[in-house]
Amino acid sequence: MVEVFGISPEWLYNTNSFMDKQSKNTIETLCFDERFYAEQLVTASEFVIVRVISVHKDRFTISDGTNEITAELSGKFLLNASSAFDYPSSGDWVLVQFHNADTFAIIHAVLPRKTLLKRKTPGRKIDFQLIAANIDTAFIMQALDADFSISRLERYLVMINEGHIHPVVLLSKSDLLSPEEVLQKVVEIHAALPGIQVVAFSNKTSDGAEAVRGLLLPRKTYCLLGSSGVGKTTLLNELIGQQAFATQEVREKDGKGRHTTTSRQLIRLEAGAVIVDTPGMRELGNFSIEEGIDETFSDVVSLAEQCRFADCTHAHEKGCAILLAIQDGSLSEKRYRNYVKMTKEAAYHEMSYLEKRQKDKKFGKMCREVMKFKKDD
Repeated sequence: MVEVFGISPEWLYNTNSFMDKQSKNTIETLCFDERFYAEQLVTASEFVIVRVISVHKDRFTISDGTNEITAELSGKFLLNASSAFDYPSSGDWVLVQFHNADTFAIIHAVLPRKTLLKRKTPGRKIDFQLIAANIDTAFIMQALDADFSISRLERYLVMINEGHIHPVVLLSKSDLLSPEEVLQKVVEIHAALPGIQVVAFSNKTSDGAEAVRGLLLPRKTYCLLGSSGVGKTTLLNELIGQQAFATQEVREKDGKGRHTTTSRQLIRLEAGAVIVDTPGMRELGNFSIEEGIDETFSDVVSLAEQCRFADCTHAHEKGCAILLAIQDGSLSEKRYRNYVKMTKEAAYHEMSYLEKRQKDKKFGKMCREVMKFKKDD
């Protein structure tokens, strides 16, 4: 039995019984994966499974596949929540009870997640920010202008690999370069990130738009990631087939733009896929990303294992496989420096986060002791 946050084990029962109560077809339009939950006991008769469309601080927009309504967290949910991971994110499947003639809902639990995209919160605060849940494929979108950066691609890829999500690189504004120059950019990406799928396109001329559309499969959930001004919202309008979302012009001097998308929102497409649009990310800090770093920089990790000394610092030692690879050109020094930078950043943020969690636990314990003292008094 899988423990579902917010629901007591004795309340749980089999999904098949639940599907007799709630129309399976409605939530399948939101890419509900029945196979993932088929062997898990996940709900009780008084609850309904819905998907979180968007998050607005302490309020949520949810959908049962037919209607979108506002929802809030139950008091018990709020009392039991202890970290950012406990709260619903866009793309989550949650258990709710409807009220007021089905115009309002209370969220009681978050179902187990297949995948999760997260990053460090922007600014000095050391905590996790959930981006989206239950994503099958993440599109890393970069523009073929000043926005293009292999190092930033690597940062996105670490986050995506940590979430066990399939990555695809989308290169927008292909009309700014010649076909030969576009091909050179693709070659650069493949040199740093072998095997990753790359699709170049233009929102202006629609070249490559069909190739992007062909990536979207029915009953799969996708996510658009990238900096502000790369054309995510314009692409989304192209995929929808209408100007459903506002776009803004980018600045000519640096190719940047203000955030058109201000919150994460889940959108259904006619092809049967679902896509989560996200605001442009000015900061992309990561921590608790050991798997993501190891997978993204597997070549660096493999070389480190070949060093003569187990405690090699990769700075000056004889027999250092990494230094030899940089010297003979088989490993880019810039790629290695980015690996070192991200590893150090992650370690620093991880330490700060653990210290914060310890302080929070001590504070919570103190509050419980005070409440117990007052009760005894």
